[in-house]
Amino acid sequence: MDKQLALIRAHPDLVGRAALAGTLTAASNQEQASAGLNQLTPEEIATFQEYNAAYQNKFGFPFVICARLNRKEAILAGFERRLPQARDQEIATALAEIYKIAGFRLADKLEVSPL
Repeated sequence: MDKQLALIRAHPDLVGRAALAGTLTAASNQEQASAGLNQLTPEEIATFQEYNAAYQNKFGFPFVICARLNRKEAILAGFERRLPQARDQEIATALAEIYKIAGFRLADKLEVSPL
């Protein structure tokens, strides 16, 4: 379980400090941009930051979702849907999202379709 939590905690917050400072990895930056997270209004940024803080406070790790498969509206809805969940359920969900992200990134490296 400790290794799983370390893996989850290694992910940056969506629209978090690293994104706003421009210090995300190229892959993370591209993924967040594909979801439209690089074109948010100040109000939308504040909403993401509020959700990130609430999620981190409740679960002790960042909200992870495969941005390539979502747009900003779906990601915000994901926060709302997942915040009431139990921690064990969120660990499983975060790991499932990491598997999706890893699959896409591996497919990119191999220049094949992820599905």
